[in-house]
Amino acid sequence: MFTVAIVGRPNVGKSTLFNRLVGRRVALVDDAAGVTRDRREGRVETRGLVFDALDTAGLEDAKPGSLAARMSDATERAVGDADLALLVVDGRAGITPVDAHFARRLRKLATPVILVANKREGRANEAALAECHALGLGAPIAISAEHGLGIPDLLDAIRARMPPAREPAAEPGTPESDAPESDAPDSDTPESDALESEPADELKRPLQLAILGRPNVGKSTLANRLIGAERLLTGPEPGITRDAIGLDWDYRGRAIHLVDTAGLRRRGKVTDRLERLSASATYEAVRYAEVVLLVVEGTDPINKQDLGLARLVLEEGRALAIAVNKWDAVRDRRKALVELDQRLEISLAQAKGIEAIPVSAKTGLGLEKMMAAAFEAHRRWNARISTSRLNRFLAEVVEAHPPPLSSGRRSKIRFIAQPKTRPPTFALFGNKLEDLPESYLRYLTNAMREAFDLPGVPIRLTLRRGENPYHRK
Repeated sequence: MFTVAIVGRPNVGKSTLFNRLVGRRVALVDDAAGVTRDRREGRVETRGLVFDALDTAGLEDAKPGSLAARMSDATERAVGDADLALLVVDGRAGITPVDAHFARRLRKLATPVILVANKREGRANEAALAECHALGLGAPIAISAEHGLGIPDLLDAIRARMPPAREPAAEPGTPESDAPESDAPDSDTPESDALESEPADELKRPLQLAILGRPNVGKSTLANRLIGAERLLTGPEPGITRDAIGLDWDYRGRAIHLVDTAGLRRRGKVTDRLERLSASATYEAVRYAEVVLLVVEGTDPINKQDLGLARLVLEEGRALAIAVNKWDAVRDRRKALVELDQRLEISLAQAKGIEAIPVSAKTGLGLEKMMAAAFEAHRRWNARISTSRLNRFLAEVVEAHPPPLSSGRRSKIRFIAQPKTRPPTFALFGNKLEDLPESYLRYLTNAMREAFDLPGVPIRLTLRRGENPYHRK
């Protein structure tokens, strides 16, 4: 796929242009300089063009080893990976020494460059636009990314640099429409009277996996280790990641869309507007995820904030897996594991039975087991249980522990069915179900986890008045 990198000094509108090209607001945009730190990728499909756009951090002349220098190095790597670079300058302010410095650096690279003068909403300061010619990158294309002005001209310039499209070769074989249909058994037949495996169509789609955690627990380091490349900025500074960054990755033949999120602090401590935007992007990543990998620190595992994040994931109905990072720095590992399991058992009852996997993003310790736990959580999250098996289970648990009396009468649970998955959701039918206490619903949920092997998965129970709707009269 043809790739276009958007580069330039901070606060010239790179992320606004990225959002304009992609067609939706996916990158954080703020008046503060240096909002973008990690490279973000997006597919552009417009006016007959299809290409990948890369939003990059602002280019700065910084001290070697500093965060700004690491951001500039990452941007140059992005330019090296791209087929074309767009150098964005501020078309109102004119050319700065920083623009000139990095234009010289870009001219030394093999990647062709198009000069883009942004923020040209009006005709004011034509002298600033004329200054752009001094960069030696040809005539600038004047645009306003915020208002969409000049974007067709920019797309035409990109089209002129792209290779001509080639017709895809016809693949031999039987057309899909002629393939025989599968004879899958009905969910209530004896052959399927068990926990069904993950649907085949789910295995064809990318697994939506989000990495969540407090600041500085090693989320970006873990993501880099998983994909096998230094794709995300890391370092000792807390809060380096400011946006939710999606990465397409393949793990042992399974496509995965991995999202690294900004570290979340307690809401009471979040006062800065930019941090609120970062937190909002993180919450959105959790809502769109299928599996959330909660990263906690091995030297300080499962504190109050970690538990709050775990509850957030479960309340959103996402599958949860827990990775205990920096395990190589833990001295008494046996004691730490015992304390961790006890804390989860007591404080995270809604994910009873979930396993915390010790890992080290630095050394690669435990990552295979962690990914196996993520896949297993996804399988259970998609679990569908046959109606006949559910009702045999219901009869057994109600007989062993009937519902308590309420006002001299006992609730009558007549039937149970599973109307949906993702997460597993079960409907109870009967009379006076609104009188069932929370403790009895927890009893049913915990019994269901044990009977159907659903540890760590959020289970939803809905109460419906009436007779069995599946009863054949």
